[in-house]
Amino acid sequence: MLVGGGAVEYYSGSAVMTGDIDLCSPIQAEVEAEMERHGFVKPSGPGLLTRGWVHPDLQLGFEVVASSLFDGQVDATHIALVESLPGGGGVAMIWVEDLIADRLGQFASGSAPTMRDQAQALLALHPNVDFDYLERRIRFETAGDLGVDDLMR
Repeated sequence: MLVGGGAVEYYSGSAVMTGDIDLCSPIQAEVEAEMERHGFVKPSGPGLLTRGWVHPDLQLGFEVVASSLFDGQVDATHIALVESLPGGGGVAMIWVEDLIADRLGQFASGSAPTMRDQAQALLALHPNVDFDYLERRIRFETAGDLGVDDLMR
């Protein structure tokens, strides 16, 4: 399941670009073995990121960040399957509402001050979101501190 910056890039039409792909998968070892087969390597050594993988030629990274999607908080009906990728194939990803809520949750934690901007940009690009669902997800991700109204400021 595609989450994080890769999903932001997709939903923003590449207006927001990323250099890494975050995935959720209950089969992390299998995913990593397949990516390694395609040339991804795990950096090692002092000061290097050791959780993720990088493709030395593409300068693209990926990381399996969790085994389940937002600790099971995402409604199963809010998983998108994008089947029209260049070269064929498809990928499952979170809905834009969950992505907006995740970004606002990161902003509220104080760990990522620019994530509110991403959340606002995504909402501006997708004004027809399910606002009731979005409100519930934002409230959960921010421990009740923020809601949809906080995106409008």
